[in-house]
Amino acid sequence: MATMVDCPTCGKKVEWSEQSKFRPFCSDRCKQIDLGAWAEEKYAIPAVTPPKDFDDDSIPPQ
Repeated sequence: MATMVDCPTCGKKVEWSEQSKFRPFCSDRCKQIDLGAWAEEKYAIPAVTPPKDFDDDSIPPQ
């Protein structure tokens, strides 16, 4: 039995196999929509702000 995944763009079920040309997407259209979202910076990895009392001088040299 083949593994089924959800298309990240539309949620349609996609078979995870070599025959699925656009996996994990269901189509080229969904793949391009996702690429466009990345290009428009709609996805972002959240930054971690160091504590206010963080001091680089307190780190011993290596």
